[in-house]
Amino acid sequence: MRIIPAIDLIDGKCVRLSQGDYTTQKIYNENPLEVAKQFEDYGFRYLHLVDLDGAKAQRIINYKILEQLCSNTSLSIDFGGGIQSQNDLDIALNSGADQITGGSIAIQQPEIFIDWLQKYGPEKIILGADCKNRKIATQGWSKSSDTDVVQLIEAYTKKGVSYAICTDISKDGMLQGPSLDLYTEILNRSSIKLIASGGVSHLQDLLSLQAIGCEASIIGKAIYEGKIQFKELQNFNL
Repeated sequence: MRIIPAIDLIDGKCVRLSQGDYTTQKIYNENPLEVAKQFEDYGFRYLHLVDLDGAKAQRIINYKILEQLCSNTSLSIDFGGGIQSQNDLDIALNSGADQITGGSIAIQQPEIFIDWLQKYGPEKIILGADCKNRKIATQGWSKSSDTDVVQLIEAYTKKGVSYAICTDISKDGMLQGPSLDLYTEILNRSSIKLIASGGVSHLQDLLSLQAIGCEASIIGKAIYEGKIQFKELQNFNL
């Protein structure tokens, strides 16, 4: 299983939220490049970069940070947050993103998302499937929908999606463990390469996610808060 550290951006700074609530933001570093270089120095090859300003504004905002990280590290970066149009997608790819994650657009404009999938391929376009009480949330998690997350992933897998990042919002940033039952159901009902996100608090959580068959796990606060040490991750695919 791959381990993917996360950097979430607000005002160009590295922050973390609790349950997607923007009022809970905690700044960990005002220099995201410094954080990315630290990840690289510890042997990580992947990075999950989220433009929280963009997610809220429904257009890409922090692309200069993406460009800076891509230009100054060798990390393979998947980028999400605010990618709502072809222009947003072009900006992200031209700034150096290796993959982009489409969440709101996959719900609100599925024909555009499918077109991207066909044009750029399933290795480039990741489905963002973030949910609360199983229902997909959009627009920086500020809006809820009636769409069931398992059904969404199952349907998009049949349309050619290979990768999905699934965050249980109630778990995100809470350090209370991931949604193993939900992820197990998703894996049992589709052939998706599932990237689990949210709730990881210690090494056993990662071992549990690996055991049920997740392709990767995104970790954020557990690293920033020192709950998981870099040396504990050496047996995973960094």
